[in-house]
Amino acid sequence: MDEHDWLARRFEGHRTHLRAVAYRMLGSLSEADDAVQEAWLRLSRAGGEDVDNLGGWLTTVVGRICLDMLRSRKSRHEDPVGAQLPDPIIGRAGGIDPEHQVLLADSVGLALLVVLDTLDPAERLAFVLHDMFALPFDEIAPIVGRSPGATRQLASRARRRLQGSPTVPDADLSRQREVVDAFFAAARGGDFDALVSVLDPDVVLRAEGGAAPAGTSRSVRGAAKVAGQALMFRKFGAGGVSRPVLVNGAAGMVVTKDGVPQTLFAFTVVGGKIAAIEILADPDRLATLDFELLG
Repeated sequence: MDEHDWLARRFEGHRTHLRAVAYRMLGSLSEADDAVQEAWLRLSRAGGEDVDNLGGWLTTVVGRICLDMLRSRKSRHEDPVGAQLPDPIIGRAGGIDPEHQVLLADSVGLALLVVLDTLDPAERLAFVLHDMFALPFDEIAPIVGRSPGATRQLASRARRRLQGSPTVPDADLSRQREVVDAFFAAARGGDFDALVSVLDPDVVLRAEGGAAPAGTSRSVRGAAKVAGQALMFRKFGAGGVSRPVLVNGAAGMVVTKDGVPQTLFAFTVVGGKIAAIEILADPDRLATLDFELLG
């Protein structure tokens, strides 16, 4: 085995972990893959003979690449108005697929990724690398160009932003599914009161895509307003087939017509109530998602 093959095999042993880091940083599967590939190119150019802790070295490299990508994303003026929902990871309703387990560890639901998108890039990096991957602040500090103490403050500010946000769903997946099924039954039946009863008072609904139900706002907060939006789903789903799925490990639903996904619903159920709903109905983005596991 030559040196390049030896290095490539060592890198492959870290690929899944690096992709998990990049996905939490970027919320985009394709960009996460790009970041991991760039890390490999940097490693292949530098060589790994003098690296004692290759996993730690690669994690910091991926972190630096993702930080640059986030800063570039914020500076681009051609980006569409309004936030884009993070890339969801689709799975069978029965459980998380093994290939997704590392990506989805620590309950990395869409609601959490949406909140992470509101953070400053440096805050996001400090929080993700320290709180999610236990990297010491003195190793994160050089990436953001701050002292370890200032880097600690970045993570602290990120935590304060996350406090009170409905980002971690209930652990009981079957209970999540019961609540989601009750939501759709009430929507189909036009039962406004039943809808409100399964929604958290501060529930937030976020939607993306021109094919979303007519009249659905991009962002709506409050049980009464969200219930009013949900009443439109009955007409929207006519002629389609609804199928339960997992979205980032939590209960969700996909609506298909003629076998083509039309709308994806992701739910965050907290304390037996729906605290967040993400709706993705952009046909171009839906076409890029992996629904093959569903058959």
